[in-house]
Amino acid sequence: MADRLTQLQECFDQLATQMYASLMYIQTHAPYGSIPGQPDMNPNSTEAETQATTQPTQSTENTEANRPTSPARDPPDVFQEALHELSRDLILKEQQIEHIISVLPGIGTSEKEQMARIQELNEQIEVAETERQRVIVEKQELLSKLDRIIMGVKRA
Repeated sequence: MADRLTQLQECFDQLATQMYASLMYIQTHAPYGSIPGQPDMNPNSTEAETQATTQPTQSTENTEANRPTSPARDPPDVFQEALHELSRDLILKEQQIEHIISVLPGIGTSEKEQMARIQELNEQIEVAETERQRVIVEKQELLSKLDRIIMGVKRA
């Protein structure tokens, strides 16, 4: 399992990805809105069809062929449901980030307490290092003793 800072970075990356995906979904699937006084851009509306048939066009076949196709727009109820799900996912990810932040060491403790904890940990490291050095010396002694025993058996 990764340390807390790595988890936090991964959560931020996932949050950014979710935000981007949400924005792309909204941009590509949002139903068309109508602006008073402006032509309706909804290709499914009859007003757009009537405007297209009444206006003279030079070569509608060329412009229609060159125009990129856009994904189908969602009906308003489906779009609202998807927005609700996307926002719930973003909120859950943000809560996960807040939880990871809250369990980071040092949160909620003063600088003096943190320095005391660091000093305590340094002392524990020194004790462990002394013990490690003692065990290494003991290991070397045992290896040399074992070598002498093996050499004695070999000669006999």
